Amino acid sequence: MAKFKKKASAESKIPTSSMADIAFLLLVFFMVTTVLKLEEGLPVALPKAEAAQDIPREHVVRVWVDRSGKISINDMIVPMNSVEGIIAQRIRGNPGIIVAFNTDESAPYGVMSDIMEQLKRASAVRVSFTSKKEKVRFR
Repeated sequence: MAKFKKKASAESKIPTSSMADIAFLLLVFFMVTTVLKLEEGLPVALPKAEAAQDIPREHVVRVWVDRSGKISINDMIVPMNSVEGIIAQRIRGNPGIIVAFNTDESAPYGVMSDIMEQLKRASAVRVSFTSKKEKVRFR
């Protein structure tokens, strides 16, 4: 019988010398072929205030929320569950009343959302969100 010789096993190597070139070419390819489109949204022309109007104090209810979530209505600290009743009572007395909603920039969003829901249930349709103006500094 004939003996078969065992062939030397071939080493399996993957040539890695051109891997960096291939990766770079793929990177350039994807950068060139990718289409970037910025969101355009709807074309909206926002109104600009030409003049401010002073509103008598009795026609405004001010709701304040501080950074800890305390609620104050016209300088009176109130619990969350009584906001709807107080605002509804004020609206019954003066249907044209404006609710000025003032919050601290660090106030919890959940508290503000709950107050907005209570204002909605109290039928407060005239709500103003106020903020402080930034001071312009010249150097």
